[in-house]
Order: sequence, then C-alpha cells, then structure tokens
Amino acid sequence: MDEPRYDEATKTYTTGHSYDGIEELNTPLPRWWLWSLYATIVWAVIYSIAYPAWPLVSSATAGFLGYSTRAEVAAEIARVEEANSDLNSQLAAIDLTTLKDNESLHQFAVSAGASVFANNCSQCHGSGAAGAVGYPNLLDDDWLWGGDIEAIALTVRHGIRNEQDEDARYSEMPAFGEQLEKDEIAALVAYVQSLSGLDHDTALIEQGTELFADNCTACHGDEAMGDRDQGAPNLTDSVWLYGSSDEVLTETITNARFGVMPPWSPRLSDAQVNAVAAYVHQKGGGE
Repeated sequence: MDEPRYDEATKTYTTGHSYDGIEELNTPLPRWWLWSLYATIVWAVIYSIAYPAWPLVSSATAGFLGYSTRAEVAAEIARVEEANSDLNSQLAAIDLTTLKDNESLHQFAVSAGASVFANNCSQCHGSGAAGAVGYPNLLDDDWLWGGDIEAIALTVRHGIRNEQDEDARYSEMPAFGEQLEKDEIAALVAYVQSLSGLDHDTALIEQGTELFADNCTACHGDEAMGDRDQGAPNLTDSVWLYGSSDEVLTETITNARFGVMPPWSPRLSDAQVNAVAAYVHQKGGGE
C-alpha cells in the first residue's frame, strides 16, 4: 500500500491503494446516498421488531404488532366461504342428476371443483386430469366403476380399495402366477392383446381363449367387455391403465394390480365432493 497523494487532475487525494498501477481516489459517498443507507438500516431494525422476522427453532419472532400472513389468509378464506355459504349449502343438498338444470349453481360447482381438483387430485391424475401409468385418465369415456356424475361422486367420497372407508369400492384381481404356468400366462397375454387388435402371437390364441374362458370371464365377462359392478376393465378397447406390452401384461396377470384411492369424505365437505364430481364429469369423459 502506497502513501496517499494529492491528484492534481481531480484535485482529490488517493487512498494509497494501487492495483496494477491503477490508483483509487478517496472520494466520499454523496451525503444523500449515505443518509439513505442509514435510513434503510433503521427501517430494517424497526421492521424486524414490529413484524415476524427472526427464525427460531420451531417458529419465528411474532413482532409486537401481532401481524400474521397465515391469519390474513385464513380470514380471507373465511370471508369467501361466508359469501358462498348459500351456494355451498345448495350444492351439498342437490340431487346431482339435476345439477345441470341449475346453470348458475353448475357453473359455481365446476369453478369450485377445479380448485378442489388442483389441490387434492392433480398429484395423481395430473393437472389436466389426463392421468398417468396406474392413474386413470379422467378425460376419456373408460370408467371402471361408472362415469355418470353420481358414480364419480361416490368414488370420490369413499375411494377405492382403501382400508379407511368400509364403503370404498372394492375388487381384487387374483395373482394368476400362483395358479398358471408361464406358458399359460403367455397364452393369456396373446389372447388379451388380440381382443383390442394389438400385435400378438397368433399361435397362442387357441390356448389363450380357453384359459380366458376358464379363469377370466367371471369378472371380465364372456365378451371381455368388463363389469362395472366389480370394477373389472373392458379388455376390448385401446385404454390400458398400466400398459399393453408383453412385459406389462405378463406382470399384471402374474402378480395382479391393486391400485388404491383414498376416501376424500373425511377431508372434503359434501359440497366439495359434489363440486369436484361436477368438474370431472364435464371434462369430457363423464357420462
């Protein structure tokens, strides 16, 4: 560090710092800038005392004003619920088959149902309700348990194959790997693929037809078109919940599938259940 010197060109002393021959002038900050900095520091101290600011182990300092963003949100939610209380009461009590006859209530139900779906259902069925592997697409017209609005509401309310609700829809496919040999399962795979026009091993069709008749028609029906009372899927269309490849169908037949949907009635009100049923129903696949 060099000694400060007086710079004739700028009429200012240097700080004595020199970087690769470049010297630094000892030019003070403008007063207005300095006072602005001090003001922001004072403001930050006052703000951190007045409002929640300093993190603690399990919470934060409350601030002497007692302000809470959570309380503000809760108050706003309560205000909106109060404003919509009449509509929610009507929605909770309505016969869903007549909902479309009440245009304003139906519009409210669809709008409210979109919010319920986004918060509770999109994690599995996707934000657009198109589903994923193992999670049904709610936009098509393939419904294991029925796609009219009442059937949808029942599914939402009680769920599927869960242990929390005794009224949950329930069915269970046997694991045929415990009963059939690998070559027999391969024949069943070929036959099931043939039902919907997929590429398959034609040499196995005759054996697969017999095996299907002996083991699968009780649930899927003689024509393999499924049974909604049992939640048995239609095997003749192009909709496959888990996939239709040799490997996937072999896994399905060998070990079975057991998808579970939770009952939403403990978490959602009757109005919310009916609202999300209305929303799903109008997405395109509802019957």
